[in-house]
This record gives sequence, C-alpha cells and structure tokens, in this order.
Amino acid sequence: MTGTPATTPQAQQIAETAAQLFVAGVMSHSGHANLSARVDSERFAMTPGFVRDLRPDQVAIVHQDGRVLEGKLRSASAEIITMHGIVYRKRPEVGAVIHTHSPASTAFAVANRPLPCRTEPMLRFGQAEDVPIVAWGPRGSDVSVRSIAQVLDERPTTRAVLLANHGLMVFGTDPASAAELVYAIEESAEAEIAAQAIGGAVDFPAGALEAVRASMARVS
Repeated sequence: MTGTPATTPQAQQIAETAAQLFVAGVMSHSGHANLSARVDSERFAMTPGFVRDLRPDQVAIVHQDGRVLEGKLRSASAEIITMHGIVYRKRPEVGAVIHTHSPASTAFAVANRPLPCRTEPMLRFGQAEDVPIVAWGPRGSDVSVRSIAQVLDERPTTRAVLLANHGLMVFGTDPASAAELVYAIEESAEAEIAAQAIGGAVDFPAGALEAVRASMARVS
C-alpha cells in the first residue's frame, strides 16, 4: 500500500458521480455507497470508505484479488473489493460499479423481492428485466461473492442486482451511466411501492422494449 495515488481520469469520474448521487437524492441517511471504475483488466479505482465530499485524490487503486495498490481504504471498504472485482471478472464490458443503500431499492432487497421492470426509465437505461435478488452472505465474504457470480451467470443481461438484506449494486460502461441506472431503479422502486396503495403496478404491454428502442433510435 502506497501513499496518495496520482489522480486518474477514473478517480475524477468517481468523485463527480458521487456528488451527483447526493444531488439526485438517491442516497440513504448514512450516505453509504461504494463506487469503482475499471483501470485495466486487473485494476480498478475505488472509493476509500466514504463518498460525501469526496476528492479525486482520495480514490484508491485496488487489484481484483483484494489488494490495495495505491492509496488507502477503510477496513469496511476493503471488505467489499472482491464484490466489485467479481463483476469486472464476469463482465469484461463493465467499466464501473456502484453500490448504494438507496432506500426504496433497499426495501426490495430487505423483502428479498426482485424489482419488476415497469417504468420506462429502466428500459431506457439498460435494465429491461426484473432486478434479481442475490442470496445473502456476510459483506465481502466468499459466500456473498459466489452468490453474485451465480446470479451474473444466470442473468447474463442484467445490469443490476439487489443484495438480499443489504442494498443495490449497479454496473455500467462508466460511472455516469451506472449512476443513471441507479436513479432509474430507485425511482422505479419508489413508484412500485406507491402503486400498491392504488391497486398495484401493471406490466408493460408486449413489444414495449422494442418500441422504446425504436423511439430512441429516431433521435440518436
């Protein structure tokens, strides 16, 4: 473990995205979150254990196997390096991972209920399927990592998972795109819960995903 790491583009992106998560109002009361961004095939930049008022020079560089290569992590963050690392190993196209305790999404995680895809933002930002549940295991443990790997194998197109009794984990090409999906999922979870009071949410009609993609293609 070395001293303060040189500021990387990934660290800058992480710091900017962390600030936007608070602006968007998707954070829990504690402000807990972990953000990471791929540096290369084996390394990624990662938040040090806090994200409120985060500076780029506070972002550490870690190895997928759990080693801290540059900078420092609080022990609570060091526990979850491998939870991010398994996503990078399983999904070579993923460039960023965000874990939050966003309240409405976490309600589904605590209930051990997948979050249905019933809002258009989820379709638009890449989660055109239910957000699956990952079986509970102590944070960062082999049990937890194996459970994440199993769901990623079973659901090769999902871009998010709900960690049972824990919170939300989302992945994207970069921190900003991952954050967009966090916003969409949290809004969807809030809407799903609210809809229960007026009769329950309703599924999309057949062909909705194709219609949304066609609409987006017309203006791209």
